[in-house]
Amino acid sequence: MISIQTNVDSLMAQNNLGINSHLQSNTIQQLTSGYRINSSADDAAGLAVANQYRNNIAELNQGVNNANDAISQLQIIDGGLSNISTILDRLKTLATESAASTFTGNRATLNQEYQSLTAEITRQASNINLNAGGSFNTNLTTYIGGANNASSATVSVDLSGNSNAVDAVSLGLSNTSVLGGSGGVGFTGNTQNLYTPAAVYAKGGSQAFTFNLAGQSVTATVNGGASGTSAQNAITQLNQQLNSYGITAGIANDGTLQFTGPVAFTVKDGGVTGGGTALTNEIAANQTTDNTSLYTLDQSAAYVTLTAADTLSFTANGQKVDVNLATGTTLNTAISTINAQTSGMGIYAVLNAAGNGISFQSTGAFSVNDSGGGVLSSGANTASAPSAASQSNATNSEAAIAAINAAIQQLGLVQGRVGAGENTLNYAINLANSQVSNFSTAQSDIRDANMAQDAANLTKSQVLVQTSVAALAQANAEPQAVLKLLQG
Repeated sequence: MISIQTNVDSLMAQNNLGINSHLQSNTIQQLTSGYRINSSADDAAGLAVANQYRNNIAELNQGVNNANDAISQLQIIDGGLSNISTILDRLKTLATESAASTFTGNRATLNQEYQSLTAEITRQASNINLNAGGSFNTNLTTYIGGANNASSATVSVDLSGNSNAVDAVSLGLSNTSVLGGSGGVGFTGNTQNLYTPAAVYAKGGSQAFTFNLAGQSVTATVNGGASGTSAQNAITQLNQQLNSYGITAGIANDGTLQFTGPVAFTVKDGGVTGGGTALTNEIAANQTTDNTSLYTLDQSAAYVTLTAADTLSFTANGQKVDVNLATGTTLNTAISTINAQTSGMGIYAVLNAAGNGISFQSTGAFSVNDSGGGVLSSGANTASAPSAASQSNATNSEAAIAAINAAIQQLGLVQGRVGAGENTLNYAINLANSQVSNFSTAQSDIRDANMAQDAANLTKSQVLVQTSVAALAQANAEPQAVLKLLQG
């Protein structure tokens, strides 16, 4: 039917022209943008998946940056640790030089350099923030991503605790020196040779040493654990607990355990508990000893609460101090009263090794006059000079060598943790880069345009648009045929 009111062919041509024009426009957009999906209308489900991949890629790219930053920081720490290791080499050289009994130089000069290098260790540890309580003396965590939970997306390098701090105190070097005259003291009858190869101690148990200091009592314990502990590790454990009190544990030339320090102390060996070999094997159980590296004067008998007032007159370097003890003064009160007045002279009272009297100790010679004989024998009492063994010029140096050996071992463990952390982060970076590649491929498969297909579609759409326009022109001309009918 020929109709003027409704040109069906024209409407069909217009509709197809619109479809073909949209196809051409959409194809041009894909070709010029490079993406198959340019809006959610193109593929809503595909766009959601592609956006998730893109988000993962962004997270991982920043994670790789985080890991590279962490590696750079660990490399700075690693360099500082290497430098501290070099300083330890020099400390070992100085201590070994001083430890020779044939040394004829000035040990004070050696010790001056030794102490300055010890301080330099602390300064450098602070610079790399790996001193005790430093900002990197903690569990360092680096978020990398690529996982469904935070724990799997994070790499940790644990540098927390004193065992990972590398300042002089944490390394057990703060109270060491290479001066002579303040040697080590051991236990009478002890012949346990700690230099025995492959020997382990306190297996399945522990061994405690109780120290009486001026005004306090301190117990240092060696824990053997299930497998026991080496002698060097036992020394390290003791020094970590004792160095802050000015006492250093070490191994004497004959291999026996010794303690040294310029402070007044007495010590009691509690023996090993729980089984295993003890660090000491003295004949008498619960052996005790004084710090005989100092001038010492022990109360000859057990202290008895004073039934009458007593006065002790202390003399040292031309200085004299009188200490008055009132009737009823107990042992602990007597010790605190004496120390309050004699500490300025360098004389200290500590609970004796037996735990029932007073031991007076000082770095210099002194004497005590007891007017009433309530504490010591009446009259003058002269302190005993340091023992010849304790006065060995090499003893402090040997203790320093033992401390340096322990410090080297501890520093090596820290370096191992830092190096392992660097390697772990590098492995994490490799995985993250692999995930970025795979996520990018997955996103490309969904989102990117197929350029060859779109080029063919463009040609097709252009031809269809042109034919649609031509057909529309013919359809619009169809009503003119009615004029031919009217001419008749």
